[in-house]
Amino acid sequence: MRVVIAEDNVLLSAGLELLLGSKGIEVVATVTDGPALVAAVDRHGPDAVIADVRLPPSFRDEGVRAALRVRKAHPGLPVLVLSQYVEKVYARELLSERAGGVGYLLKDRVSRVGQFVDDLRRVARGGTVLDPDVVAQLMAGPGHSGLDRLTAREKEVLALMARGFGNAEIGRSLVVTDNAVHKHIGNIFAKLGLPPADGGHRRVLAVLAYLGV
Repeated sequence: MRVVIAEDNVLLSAGLELLLGSKGIEVVATVTDGPALVAAVDRHGPDAVIADVRLPPSFRDEGVRAALRVRKAHPGLPVLVLSQYVEKVYARELLSERAGGVGYLLKDRVSRVGQFVDDLRRVARGGTVLDPDVVAQLMAGPGHSGLDRLTAREKEVLALMARGFGNAEIGRSLVVTDNAVHKHIGNIFAKLGLPPADGGHRRVLAVLAYLGV
């Protein structure tokens, strides 16, 4: 896998490059601002992009804006966004771009090396990965009364779906059978008024669409 990193924190950028290199993932370019990210993607044609939400000069939304631009120029390009905090507006905007893998993780997850690399690979394969804290805040937003009808277990299943987990992974995580997972998912779609759909990040995005993403 070949990736481009857009991160203005030199220590974090260098750490990511060393980490990914140790896992056989080639970092073809590291940049520190939005225009440089666009140029690097055009030049190298990476398999995925890792971008900070906030980049110079204003440190507001340059990173996610640049990520959206490269996805428009290169449809389906997988993008994994890193942020210091849960910023729901940016999460919703990125996730509204339906084509290709997408992820939104908090920066403190990077320290969980194995999980971070797994998440990046999942995004590169076209999946969806959301930080559990992002999921929790999206689910807590106004106007989603349908969620009130979900049981505690169904909310756990929904959160894992939003992180890109398949049925088997959900079952292993919650220590329940495949049949139980299938039943929970069916109940979730029924209670949210969403038609059942098989597998992949499309199922996740359908749920997130209901949540206002």
